[in-house]
Amino acid sequence: MALSSLKSYSTSNHQVININKNNEEFKSRRENQSGQIQIYQSSYRGSYSSIIRDSLRNAALGRKVLLVQLMKGGVKQGIINAQKLCGNLTWIRSSNSYDQYEPENIANNKNIEKSINNSINELWDFCKKELLSGEYDQIILDEIFLAIEMNIISKDDLISTLENRFIAGDVILTGTSIPKTFLLMADQITEIRS
Repeated sequence: MALSSLKSYSTSNHQVININKNNEEFKSRRENQSGQIQIYQSSYRGSYSSIIRDSLRNAALGRKVLLVQLMKGGVKQGIINAQKLCGNLTWIRSSNSYDQYEPENIANNKNIEKSINNSINELWDFCKKELLSGEYDQIILDEIFLAIEMNIISKDDLISTLENRFIAGDVILTGTSIPKTFLLMADQITEIRS
């Protein structure tokens, strides 16, 4: 089921130029929120293969796409080992993640948990810069709501970043448990059912 709101973007995608009477000063500012916020929600993890498929298609069609899997690992990618596909898709996973360890090993070693959380926060800091840069046509933040639920990423930090983003295309957020605040911010909400 897909639900969309009818938010008005009458001021989006415009350059605002202020010129004084003597044409001596030019000030321009870009409107921040250009693209839409899309949320994909599912009752189980790993159900977003359609988003990955769409990101590959968009990249093949010439759009610049950033796909970030915040809570996935296992290939020790990290920011410095980002994968490039179709010339336009940058795919990044956390360099250290929970799915690389047995739960009891994490419970018995707080240094592992700290290292994982630091890796996820490093990736989130990178994502924040990209959301503000306007360089990508589409940014996908896979399982960001799990990182919020686990208190790795601050809900307020994500809200602030989304409110101040500058991206020509859409920001796609995925997760199993979506806080109501984000549902209200979304332009489109898609529920994926098994």
